[in-house]
Amino acid sequence: MNIASDRPSALAGIIGNCPAMQEVYRTTERVARSSATVLLLGETGTGKELIARAIHELSPRRSGPYIRVNCGALSESLLESELFGHVKGAFTSAFENRTGRFEAAHGGTLFLDEINSMGFPLQVKLLRVLQEHEFERVGDTKTVTVDTRIVAATNRELLEEVEEERFREDLYYRLNVLPIFLPPLRDRTEDLPELIEHFIDKYAAENDCAPLKLTKDALDVMTTYTWPGNVRELENYVERAVVMADGSDFSVDLLPPHVRGLSPIRLGISKTRNVETICEELINFGMAEQSGDETDLYQQIVSMVEKQLISQTLKVCHGVQTKTATRLGINRNTLHKKIEEYGLADDAT
Repeated sequence: MNIASDRPSALAGIIGNCPAMQEVYRTTERVARSSATVLLLGETGTGKELIARAIHELSPRRSGPYIRVNCGALSESLLESELFGHVKGAFTSAFENRTGRFEAAHGGTLFLDEINSMGFPLQVKLLRVLQEHEFERVGDTKTVTVDTRIVAATNRELLEEVEEERFREDLYYRLNVLPIFLPPLRDRTEDLPELIEHFIDKYAAENDCAPLKLTKDALDVMTTYTWPGNVRELENYVERAVVMADGSDFSVDLLPPHVRGLSPIRLGISKTRNVETICEELINFGMAEQSGDETDLYQQIVSMVEKQLISQTLKVCHGVQTKTATRLGINRNTLHKKIEEYGLADDAT
């Protein structure tokens, strides 16, 4: 049975039938019927713009305009003018009146991508539009009233941004009326074969060549890769494979070295830098440095971490072994053996 064919046309073109994506489709259909604000959550490349457009096309506003603004691509002053418009003479380069995106999207949907990039002054103006449906153009005192539905998206954890005082708490709750979470590709690897075949067909047609045949080895490698760039990253690598292939097979050698485990995995910039993600990066790097035939990978990587932990703690404790052992919670004799094993005598006193 073709599950995609059972979905509305606005969603049928989105690839993926795993349980997490099925929930995304169901939620999208439900929220589209209203005019309430929607917040799309997910890492870069998970398909938030596809869902934003589907919400518009499934809504009563489908006959109205659908307008997208990438808040992270513009400076604060340009973004303000882009969203709210300006009047002639409002600033140096304002040679004529300009209608903003809120006005242009009247009766339709305005998709605000990377909403987390918006500065505090603009957050205040956005909050007013969400509450009162009105604003003033830059350099004007006349109030403009609009009927525009907002769909916002973020690749950051907005609550963390609120805690770091980079995002207004009241705006967060105003945006987070109907949240939809887009799962990362690593959490829906069962969709990989269908996605890969879709992109193979797409780029074979664009390059006027026969579609490649996906090999089992290539699929196995792609299934174990963590895909920090998600579906967008996958699409790029499939296009690369179609262009670079000499034969008819999509083989492992057509994938970039870091996907094959031959160099460190490139972590997505949307990830929060904390102890957990730094450990993930360290382990990825450590594994990539190995040949793949080792039977002592656990010991190698644990020893690497242990050596650095002992070395750094010795420095913090000014080389005093008793204090270092206490801080680490290990026996002093054990510490002494480790210092000799890792050649850290110069750090100890």
